[in-house]
Amino acid sequence: MARWLRPLVGALLLLEGAAALSFLHHRYEELVQALFRVQSQCPYVTRIYSIGRSVEGRHLYVLEFSDYPGIHEPLEPEFKYVGNMHGNEVLGRELLLQLSEFLCEEYRRGNERITRLIHDTRIHIMPSMNPDGYEVAAKQGPDSNGYLTGRNNANGVDLNRNFPDLNTLMYYSREISGPNHHIPLPDNWKSQVEPETLAVIQWISSYNFVLSANLHGGAVVANYPYDKSQDQRFRSHRRTVNTPTPDDKLFQKLAKTYSYAHSWMHRGWNCGDYFADGITNGASWYSLSKGMQDFNYLYTNCFEITLELSCNKFPPEEDLERQWMANREALVAFIEEVHQGIKGMVSDENNNGIAGAVISVQGISHDITSGDMGDYFRLLLPGTYTVTASAEGYQPLTVTTTVGPAAPSLVHFQLKQEVLRKPMERKASGTRMNSKALQKKVVPRATRRGTQR
Repeated sequence: MARWLRPLVGALLLLEGAAALSFLHHRYEELVQALFRVQSQCPYVTRIYSIGRSVEGRHLYVLEFSDYPGIHEPLEPEFKYVGNMHGNEVLGRELLLQLSEFLCEEYRRGNERITRLIHDTRIHIMPSMNPDGYEVAAKQGPDSNGYLTGRNNANGVDLNRNFPDLNTLMYYSREISGPNHHIPLPDNWKSQVEPETLAVIQWISSYNFVLSANLHGGAVVANYPYDKSQDQRFRSHRRTVNTPTPDDKLFQKLAKTYSYAHSWMHRGWNCGDYFADGITNGASWYSLSKGMQDFNYLYTNCFEITLELSCNKFPPEEDLERQWMANREALVAFIEEVHQGIKGMVSDENNNGIAGAVISVQGISHDITSGDMGDYFRLLLPGTYTVTASAEGYQPLTVTTTVGPAAPSLVHFQLKQEVLRKPMERKASGTRMNSKALQKKVVPRATRRGTQR
């Protein structure tokens, strides 16, 4: 009961002095102006940066909220929202602009919840990953917009089918007891992805993101990995094979956090579909190859879900305020989910941080790694866990810790240097497998027709 009361209490806190916002669709120039307006209103806790450009040269802007913009503070988790990956699915784009303005305004007002969130979290908001596709859709307008008009980028590519297929490599790796995290990229991956996809891959490789959501439209449901089922033999119709990750229960909890904080997502019946609790495993809905959320989980430390937020992909402006009120608490509550599980520093005997140390949780076959400063973040449900930190050249260290329902538990690891042995006696301890070795016997990737995500 207490779990479901939390969104209600949070919503009441946000209702106090809620800011007046403009509910309009924003073309590219207007989007840029809106972002820079927020930055000028909250200059000490925001930063704008571009991760690259689209096919047609538009910047892929990100607005960052932090008490120290542009700086990663040890033990402060990194969070991101990505909107408008499909150019004609526009509600997420507008919600993220509204959220940006809301966070700034509430911070200026001294809202305790928002102030704490910005001080304890480094939040990255990308309103549009596909600005070129949006401009195509926007020219048609909400009344006459086709179901696929503007969905793809300027090269006609669906960006949510454009990431390297690490699922196939992972399924094979699992059979040979290979790596269960940070799956290596194919050698020729850069020649196979679009500029927007390349920019995002380089972005998520540069920041140690812990939690993320990408915002879509065409349904109302919180979708979690895996998106791609292991069985790809049937390609002519939708596959509905539940394909859970090793963190399935955690992903379900993350998805429910959003759906139950949303005004109606949790009811299940939306857009002619029914999803219990308003959530679904991606492959259980239909199998999708080369998607962004699976890529995040398999290539980085980031746990990402996909939020389908509206039946109408391009809702009219008069519906934007209702949609904002339905999603506002959920957007904030989901960011707060980054503060759970365990976190800490991995250091050597001289207290120097160890980057790339592997954090393993007994019973969960998905590891994460420490960041450049040696800090790590491992999302976990409440419970007692046996956790091991290991790094090349150091003796592994194992501890038992209990995770509570509130703030993350602090678990630090100080590793001792490994006793030097003769070269022939040393065991291979790398966390990555050579991409050619891993791909040698992998079944060729399958393709499928795109639908919503």
